[in-house]
Amino acid sequence: MSIPLTSLFPAGSLPSRRRQSATALALILGVSFPIAAARAADPAPASAPQGANATSANATLSDLDEVVVTGTRRSDRTVASSPVPIDVLPVEELEKTGLVQTTQMLRALVPSFNFPQPANTDGTDHVRPATLRGLSPDQTLVLVNGKRRHVSAVLNLNGSVGRGSDAVDLNTIPSIAIEKIEVLRDGAAAQYGSDAIAGVINIRLRGQDSGGSAAVEYGEYGAGDGQTGRVEANVGLPLPRNGYVTLSAEAHRSRPTDRSGDDPRQQYLTAGDPREATFNRHDSRFGDPLDKEYNLFLNASLPVNDKAEIYAFASLGQRDGQSAGFFRRPLDARTVRALTPDGYLPYITSKQLDLSTTVGARGDLPDDWSYDLSVDYGRNRFDYGVENSVNVSLGTASPRNFYAGELVSDELVGNLDVRKLAHIGFLPDTLSIAVGTEVRREDYTIKAGEPASYINGGVPVLDGPSKGTAAAPGAQVFPGFQPADAGTNSRGSVGTYAELETKLTPDFLVNLAGRYEHYSDFGDTTNGELSAKYDLISALSVRGAISTGFRAPSLAQSHYSATSTVFINSVPYDVRTFPVTDPAAKALGAEPLKPEKSTNYSAGLVFRPADNFYATVDFYQIDINDRIVLSENLTGAAVVRLLAANGVTGVGGGRFFTNAVDTRTRGVDIVGRYAIDLGDVGSLSLTAGLNLNDTEVTRVEGNPSQLASLGSTVFRFGRSEKGRIEKGQPKNKLNLAATYDWDKLSTTVRTTRYGSTTSLDSSNPALDQTYGAKWITDIAISYQVTDAIGVTVGADNVFDVYPDKVIAANSTSGIYPYSNYSPFGFNGAFYYGRVSYKF
Repeated sequence: MSIPLTSLFPAGSLPSRRRQSATALALILGVSFPIAAARAADPAPASAPQGANATSANATLSDLDEVVVTGTRRSDRTVASSPVPIDVLPVEELEKTGLVQTTQMLRALVPSFNFPQPANTDGTDHVRPATLRGLSPDQTLVLVNGKRRHVSAVLNLNGSVGRGSDAVDLNTIPSIAIEKIEVLRDGAAAQYGSDAIAGVINIRLRGQDSGGSAAVEYGEYGAGDGQTGRVEANVGLPLPRNGYVTLSAEAHRSRPTDRSGDDPRQQYLTAGDPREATFNRHDSRFGDPLDKEYNLFLNASLPVNDKAEIYAFASLGQRDGQSAGFFRRPLDARTVRALTPDGYLPYITSKQLDLSTTVGARGDLPDDWSYDLSVDYGRNRFDYGVENSVNVSLGTASPRNFYAGELVSDELVGNLDVRKLAHIGFLPDTLSIAVGTEVRREDYTIKAGEPASYINGGVPVLDGPSKGTAAAPGAQVFPGFQPADAGTNSRGSVGTYAELETKLTPDFLVNLAGRYEHYSDFGDTTNGELSAKYDLISALSVRGAISTGFRAPSLAQSHYSATSTVFINSVPYDVRTFPVTDPAAKALGAEPLKPEKSTNYSAGLVFRPADNFYATVDFYQIDINDRIVLSENLTGAAVVRLLAANGVTGVGGGRFFTNAVDTRTRGVDIVGRYAIDLGDVGSLSLTAGLNLNDTEVTRVEGNPSQLASLGSTVFRFGRSEKGRIEKGQPKNKLNLAATYDWDKLSTTVRTTRYGSTTSLDSSNPALDQTYGAKWITDIAISYQVTDAIGVTVGADNVFDVYPDKVIAANSTSGIYPYSNYSPFGFNGAFYYGRVSYKF
């Protein structure tokens, strides 16, 4: 891997005033870090100022002393003693970002976390994917209170980062419900099973028996759209024997954003049509969807006696959304001109219902053993609708709105974990022994839409140059799920694990874990992990790990079936996604999916010369074999003939999932924090984080014979998808932040440099484009008016930075000026105000 540090600051990467802001913050961090140890040696002032910053006035960092539960079964492991890198983001740090979406907070605080915001990508507009260490969204395991969180029913299909994945929707977990987030940046499949290849995100919920808070927020983008209102609250209530129940709720509504350009193209059939002069050229919408969301979380604990407790947590959420598709011009054959004489902009609507519940018991057993027994159920339902559209094959009888069907993902998990801290005479520390088992059932359901959303009504194109030809069937923008797509597919799995952890010497920690898992649909897998940490001196430790892991193909990847309208070089194609078991998929060369297999290596340093300063450096390599990808969109006359020979008509192409590639990801994470006591004028906390990351496709399995027979222009895995994996996410990301606290005032300035990304055209290198690196700066200022009331004002992307515009040939005549690969979106500056109340 070659990622030169000089690539972080290419000439001209910042406009002047943005460069000044970022450079000033970089200088503060650069000058402050080297003097940390010397400053720490100075005696503390005799008194500390009182007020909002009183708890931080001693300029100490508690992060490394936080007890963590992610990546270990011990109950006494801290961040500092962990043999693998883990970040702990407490609620205080989350709140000071000024952000409210969980994904946005993680993007701001974790350098290797990426959250692009694509548009015009069907369901992905409503459930946006997030990634860790440049891998796929579904290669990161998400836990809530240490229990596996269910995945979204939506499969990302159309042109975004994470194409072909289905993952947990982190934004169904409102920030008001979160006590802290633990991010394990290492493979952990030997401990947790499938998906934990890039790492693990464990969200720990608030648990309190009294008090609470409420907040109201309003904001909008500098362009004058995307108005967002949010109300949130939480309250803690007591239960007997020092138990508690904590309720957290959130409601918000966001209006859409639009960064599309005017449409210069001819609109009507006849050149010189006088309507061209009065046509509204701003006929598209490109940006965030209309969004209305409600979430409710419960977290409870009830001690039975001094040795056992019953616990439960649950969530219920609903999100309704509307996103835009591509405008259909009046001259297009995909219009019914008698119904839409001036063309139309179709919309995809969504109604999501997300629920989960977990009930468990934990406590002590004889002989110093303890147990944790739990059952959790999660369900995500996604209903598709289409508005302001037509089914051209129904002619003038076509409705304008359609119900397009439903996706449902269900997951039922049972866990039993038992552990013991054993005293072994020759060991300097206790031996942690943990064993456990997990039983899981998964279901994936597709329900058909109303007939008008998918049928071929048999009416040809009614007029124009295509008059009499076969009309495109189904609702434009999103043809509904057909009865042939509908059904429920299920599988079960059973896993068992064992883990040992101890110190072989007072300075040498070793952890050994192994896990065996059996899946009903593909068989067995066994994985292991060895990690260790050695304290060279009190202030410096080395750590490292090697592990194997896997990710089972999701039920959606194995069984999803639908037709989508895909625009390739601005030309619409109805492309069918086939299950790998479908005869048409087999005719294209599809084979049964296998689990992905991974090997993770990591090595790092932990440097803590003083209580107010620490730095960590962690190198990693992640090899993934048989990586599951969605094939290229296979189009062309030869493909259409092959599909027709297998009974599939009315489509312009097909695609399927395949284990066609191996990849290697190498990188380094560098994190540093420094707390400065400024005496009577407050305290200053400085944070820096850098991720360098490079993914390479190391093997591409050649075309199966079925595709090879179709000619040299059809590829199962080609330039476009290879570019998305290797170049679609930044190879470097730098986070710099400074928080100043004084009395009742708190100010946070944060700037992030996102490295460049590159998109590759499927066949023409002249259409490839690299989008330059950008600095994004956020500011949040909070003032505690009283002990109970606080006010925050802030700006995200305060300098209104946009990504580079796409070249003219890729912009659909300038209508879509920005790339979906942008790691920070393309909406510009967002300004907001927030009032909070604590009781």
